Amino acid sequence: MKLASNAFTKAIADKQKQIGLWVSLSSPFAAEVTAPAGYDWALVDMEHSPNDYFSVLGQLQAFAATDTTAIVRPEWNNPVIVKRLLDLGVPGLLFPMIQNVEEAEKAVASTRYPPHGIRGVSGGTRATKFGRVTDYVARVEDETTIILQLETAAAVAQAEEIGAVDGVSGIFFGPADIAADIGLVGQPMHADVWALIKPAAQALIAKGMPVGTLVMDTAFAAELLNEGFTFVACAADTSLLAKASDAALAAVKGALK
Repeated sequence: MKLASNAFTKAIADKQKQIGLWVSLSSPFAAEVTAPAGYDWALVDMEHSPNDYFSVLGQLQAFAATDTTAIVRPEWNNPVIVKRLLDLGVPGLLFPMIQNVEEAEKAVASTRYPPHGIRGVSGGTRATKFGRVTDYVARVEDETTIILQLETAAAVAQAEEIGAVDGVSGIFFGPADIAADIGLVGQPMHADVWALIKPAAQALIAKGMPVGTLVMDTAFAAELLNEGFTFVACAADTSLLAKASDAALAAVKGALK
């Protein structure tokens, strides 16, 4: 049995526009609601949600039946967490709060077996279909999507150096934390935030590095993709549910006599 090809890894390398959805409800059942929608990728978030390994596993199983690639954001750049997620068969990782080249190299190393990294070896995992995938060790490094998230002005200033680290598939800009870092907490769409992000993004794009982000404005998401961003998440499951719930109640209340 051969390791399945990672469509998202290949798509961003080929600069194909990839539209994503943030997934924080931490429920395999909720994931099944969104999985057939047709997003190119979904970010299963462990950093800012109550997800654990079993809930992540259930969501991976939900998305596996679709053409949506489930990328997981671990709660931190920790090799033990990364090892366990990779053994679960996670097809890609988005590492939060990468501040410099050293941290970027640590993130990549945690996804690679020796001598190129520090990932521990276990053959009987879900990732290898419990020992059945015969080319896993040879191909997993090329198939796994490795995205590094920049969330401070200092990190953004080093974007090109971080993006040049061997093994990095893409750079992701976190506007919410960048906004907080420059004194604009709660204002991720502020012009000053994007005045910081966009030049760094364009410098990476010019070097051939795929770049992405999350914005809750669908028009702006499309604008970024049209400007050269490769992978952009345009909504979050929690926000969609909250807005739809509020709108339904408001509609009925507004029609009452």
